[in-house]
Amino acid sequence: MTFGAPLLLLGLFTLPAIWWLLRLTPPKPQAEVFPPLRLLAKLVRQEETPAQSPWWLTVLRLLLASLVIFALARPLLNPDQLALQGSGPVLLMVDNGWARPDEWQQRVDQARRIIEEASADDRLIAVTTTVASRSTAPTLASADQALTQIEAVRPIAAKPDRTAAMQRLIAALGETPTNSAELIVLSDGLEHQPDTENDGVASFLDRTDFSTISVYASTAQTSPVLALSGADNGSESLIVSASSLGGITAGRTVSAYDARSRVISQAQLSRNEETGEITASFDEPFQLRNDFAWLSIDGENHAGAVWLLDDSDRRRRVALLSGISADTAQPLLSPLFYIRRALEPFTDIIEGRTGDLVTDIPELLEQNPAMFVMADIGIIPPLALDAVREWLDAGGTLVRFAGPRLASQSDVDPLLPVELRLGERSLTGALSWTQPQAVASFPAASPFADIGAPADVTVSRQILAEPSVELNDRTWATLEDGTPLVTGIQQGRGTMVLFHVTAEATWSNLPISGTFVEMLRRIAELGSNTGSGGGAQDSESAVTFAPARILTANGNLLPPNGDVEPVTLEQVIDGTTTFEHPAGLYGSTGAFSALNAMQRGGELQALDTESIPAEAQFIAYPEQSQTSLVPWLLAAAMILLLLDTIVVLWINGKFSEMRRSFAARTATWFIAATVATSLAIGETSAQEMLLEAEADDVPAIEMTSVTRIAYVITGAGQTDATTEQGLNGLSRFIASRTALEPGEPVGVDLETDELAFFPLIYYAIDANATKPSDEAIARLDAYMQNGGTVLFDTRDDLMSSFNGQTAENTYLRELLSSLNIPPLEPVPPDHVLTKSFYILESFPGRYAGSPLWVEALPDGEQREDRPVRSGDGVSPILITGNDFAAAWALDEQGAPLAAVSGGDPLQRIYAFRTGVNIMMYMLTGNYKADQVHVPAILERLGQ
Repeated sequence: MTFGAPLLLLGLFTLPAIWWLLRLTPPKPQAEVFPPLRLLAKLVRQEETPAQSPWWLTVLRLLLASLVIFALARPLLNPDQLALQGSGPVLLMVDNGWARPDEWQQRVDQARRIIEEASADDRLIAVTTTVASRSTAPTLASADQALTQIEAVRPIAAKPDRTAAMQRLIAALGETPTNSAELIVLSDGLEHQPDTENDGVASFLDRTDFSTISVYASTAQTSPVLALSGADNGSESLIVSASSLGGITAGRTVSAYDARSRVISQAQLSRNEETGEITASFDEPFQLRNDFAWLSIDGENHAGAVWLLDDSDRRRRVALLSGISADTAQPLLSPLFYIRRALEPFTDIIEGRTGDLVTDIPELLEQNPAMFVMADIGIIPPLALDAVREWLDAGGTLVRFAGPRLASQSDVDPLLPVELRLGERSLTGALSWTQPQAVASFPAASPFADIGAPADVTVSRQILAEPSVELNDRTWATLEDGTPLVTGIQQGRGTMVLFHVTAEATWSNLPISGTFVEMLRRIAELGSNTGSGGGAQDSESAVTFAPARILTANGNLLPPNGDVEPVTLEQVIDGTTTFEHPAGLYGSTGAFSALNAMQRGGELQALDTESIPAEAQFIAYPEQSQTSLVPWLLAAAMILLLLDTIVVLWINGKFSEMRRSFAARTATWFIAATVATSLAIGETSAQEMLLEAEADDVPAIEMTSVTRIAYVITGAGQTDATTEQGLNGLSRFIASRTALEPGEPVGVDLETDELAFFPLIYYAIDANATKPSDEAIARLDAYMQNGGTVLFDTRDDLMSSFNGQTAENTYLRELLSSLNIPPLEPVPPDHVLTKSFYILESFPGRYAGSPLWVEALPDGEQREDRPVRSGDGVSPILITGNDFAAAWALDEQGAPLAAVSGGDPLQRIYAFRTGVNIMMYMLTGNYKADQVHVPAILERLGQ
């Protein structure tokens, strides 16, 4: 225990003086009522007046004074070991990365104590975090400003950069010399870049000359850490790698989740005693493993315990078929040998078993491969042609390689991306005027755009394409003379690709190069194992990836905030996380890339405290936080003061007077209460009944006195909070743009609350929410049948990229199956909703890909003088998947709380305009449609 103001303990020396004063101050003489007989009775006795206070009262008051003195001295239980030294500025560096987020409050409390101690000495302080925005620039400020700054910081699922933080702190000093400042580092106890020479803790501390350096850190023994460092989806199983700091592995479970956050498999972590590797194996079929969206260690609530999976981690099934019979004696001459070797590390390969194309092609297609590779097959049998076309239209990728058989075909092949010339082109030989050609740089629109052109690959033979207008757009790779090497085209939802050389090293040395492996990997990523999706990525998506879902420091996937920026492909490959690029999923629909908190193959390493400079001190975080005893001492002093007051009243005889008057007062109160009760019993006035009725009508009056938007309380906390913030933001926008001033949005419970008060009810669909009861659905149906409108928002436009049928859509279908829903249609161009206030062509929210569905109106005669189709009443139902509420959500300062997809700043503006149009449509109905009658009405009135 220690004292914050130990000099105040000198007040204990005043206790003897207080004792002496109490001894000289006797209690006040007791006052007596003047009864003559009692006064005469006391004359026979000598009057006695105490000369001093009783000893026990003196001890009580001395104890009271002692408690006050101790409280003023600010005693602390389990005090912090650190005591600031010197009188110069204090520089405070706080780790706010992904490691140990459960200890974040401990770091904040420690920072608060340091700031308070610096404030007591009137010292300036600069605070920075190791995961901070590029624009962050700390300055020397007062303690109040530093406290505000530290309270606003939150841990982020990114890797700390202590070198950059140190540079910011040194810059904050300005002209102040560093040897006059004191540095305090509140670390998470990990070396996040142990292999980087300039970023180790000991390394950057060696390069400084601060007056005092103190480093706080948790040890592996007091706070162990277990994190995932990779996942390898092999042919037989998915192997998860982990790293441990503190030796915790036994009995820990890794759970695999799908895109709907459902646990679909689990595996136990185990340590290899020989190599020390920590792994877990998922031995499910690869089709199930391809549904894994992320992996998480049970019981570890930090971002390092989560490993996000993307398309590169999914194992695809590839079918191989050759027009040449296999020759096991000469495998290097087999057209499938190099393809098989290139694809085996990341795909599951299946091959035809009979050699009969009519039999093998349908059998292979029945297994739903993502990619079908045909090597030198000239003619696809007509009996199998329709099956291949259907598979292509469903999203498959067909890859064909040239060869003598394909070169000799004169008929137009419908399963080729371009029309071919008959025969082959030879670039070598005595009769050739040309030399073997090298590969040119890949076009920007090609899936190979970010692959460097191979300098050692040459082509001596190829099949040429017939010149056409579309040839340039369909060319993915060319030779230096401009002739195509690889061509491709979209076919339905699938892709057709043709290599204009053979699959073995006879026409070129491309199949024996590393570029060949990368090219096949990129093409394999275009296909889908289920036959859905596919298609080439556009060039822009291959360069940058917009944030989709961001991992928090606690290991939860949430929508990104406004601070998150798109990442480049190089940043995804490098795997470095920062403030602007935290761990999460980046990309657009069908092309997500994962950025994880731990780098693939990384190892956890404890802070190198032994290498810290000699002038620096290492301090472990206290196991118990310090506790101030001041409130307890003051409470005890107040109790003693109350006890002293009671004793003084007792000595002075006040309690005797109170006893004598208590009976009279009690009788008076009893009589008054009896009279009042007798007057009230059995009599209820009309005025009281009116007041009671008015009290019952208060909620109804409040709900109807101002227009409010309601939302359904789903029970999912995050969903309901986002909905409330979104409707608040929309109400503020409507009030600033229109004459309508909506009240605050109201959450309604479908089971109990009255729904008739609201023109519009927003229903955010959450698949994890409990489905309403039949009674609640009946009340909702009655509300819609009586003129109310419900806006159902599935909020799944982004999630539909994982699976065409989302959990939210399924939930909504089950809900609507119990309602009387009219025929629906996407909002047509001549609908009132497109013109009720703003002129709109689409209705975006946070996403922009989902249409807005309304009640289908009958198609009447359309006249040029009628710009809006008429319709009686308002649609009782609106359905969208664009997540309107997230786009409308604003904080108190008016800043958006969620980023819109695509990054278009106008999308949020149009989202608010969509909300205004919907609200105006709810309140005015077909008013806009009726405006076309105004000229005729005025004409009839003679005006």
